[in-house]
Amino acid sequence: MTSNWPLKKISDVAYFRNSRRVPLNSLDRAKRQGKFPYYGASGVVDYIDDYIFDGSFLLISEDGENLRTRKTSIAFQAHGKFWVNNHAHILEEKEEGILDYLEYYFSILDLTPYITGAVQPKLNKANLDTIEIPIPPLDERRFLNRTLNHLRDKISVNNQTNQTLVQIAQALFKSWFVDFDPVRAKIEVLKSGGHADAELAAMSAIAAKDKKQLDELRKTNPDAFAKLAQTAALFPASMQDSEIGEIPEGWEVSDLASCTSELRRGISPQYIEEGGVLVINQKCIRNHTIDFSLARRNDSSKRKVDGREIAIGDVLVNSTGVGTLGRLSPIRYLNETTVVDSHVTVVRANTAKISKSFLAGLMITNEAYIEASGAGSTGQTELRKQVLEDIKFAKPLSAVDKLFDEIVGNFNVQVAEFEKQIVTLSLIRDALIPILLNGEINLTHEVVA
Repeated sequence: MTSNWPLKKISDVAYFRNSRRVPLNSLDRAKRQGKFPYYGASGVVDYIDDYIFDGSFLLISEDGENLRTRKTSIAFQAHGKFWVNNHAHILEEKEEGILDYLEYYFSILDLTPYITGAVQPKLNKANLDTIEIPIPPLDERRFLNRTLNHLRDKISVNNQTNQTLVQIAQALFKSWFVDFDPVRAKIEVLKSGGHADAELAAMSAIAAKDKKQLDELRKTNPDAFAKLAQTAALFPASMQDSEIGEIPEGWEVSDLASCTSELRRGISPQYIEEGGVLVINQKCIRNHTIDFSLARRNDSSKRKVDGREIAIGDVLVNSTGVGTLGRLSPIRYLNETTVVDSHVTVVRANTAKISKSFLAGLMITNEAYIEASGAGSTGQTELRKQVLEDIKFAKPLSAVDKLFDEIVGNFNVQVAEFEKQIVTLSLIRDALIPILLNGEINLTHEVVA
């Protein structure tokens, strides 16, 4: 660091709260599932029924290979009520803005001189508190934090918006293709002899509107009402027996093997720091979206990727490991030629059979089943290709699938735009952090101005 700020230790500006940490093993956590985040060295590990911290704290990884590889952040904030195990140091600030500043500082700090352990890297408290950190005065700290927090918060808002859009799309998939709500709504009305109201019942189920609201829609927006009526007419008014239970009349049972054009693992990359082709790994796949900031790059001169590129609409599935196996996400945005590594399976829809949007909804619906279908030893759990191929489902009439794809496709356009912004904002943030912390910008001048 080239700034002239005074050097201080963490204990000068923050309180260590390590003594309050309580580790719980996986069996204990399984008996105590709940709503409170349970943090480890690299973030949330689980959710349990109680908390030991309430407030805002900075967590810094205490051990793990990530201290060296830095595939995920080693310093991250936790807010509200949560639990922490003994794999992360926990800090509470003494001075305003210290947690934000330390989070950014540790994102670029080389920890090699402070890490012990050849097999299991460790950053113990004593070593952590020997680090001399340049601490800017309050006004400069506020400016620095405000600049970087604006980018961080915009990224967070984009991620939250994307999650909402993904959840809406998945709720629609469940209603149409799992619970068959429009079909069952028609059946219930027909059972009571209300033949004339069957279509209205389906419209009500599709739009989540009661009869009074539908009447109002007919008056105020006749085009939307007509479109809704057309949608309701696509669904049958009866069910039929099948090998997977009752499904709508006229639909058929199919499996993933019959409706995909590609289902295969990725490459074994030869990683390089710059250039090459972007490689998505299992850490990039989270919350049904892709975190491109965690991707790495392959040396294409040593590991060829021709014909292995992924495409928008593909679904990526984590296929190895404990705790990550089965996590999946559709690809909604790509900025460059991209592949996946050998720990990830690419599932691509045969669009003559099912739409890309239907494939995404189907895979997310089966995520828990996929997660539970790993085979092998505890440390070498693998997802067999056949597990995915054998997933059975009720295949809708093409007109229903096409309409679903149109609706969800609009959501995906919005998600893609936000993902694009996230990538850009992350690059700006990562470029600004060292410039601001190295004193290359006169923060005193900026504060005064």
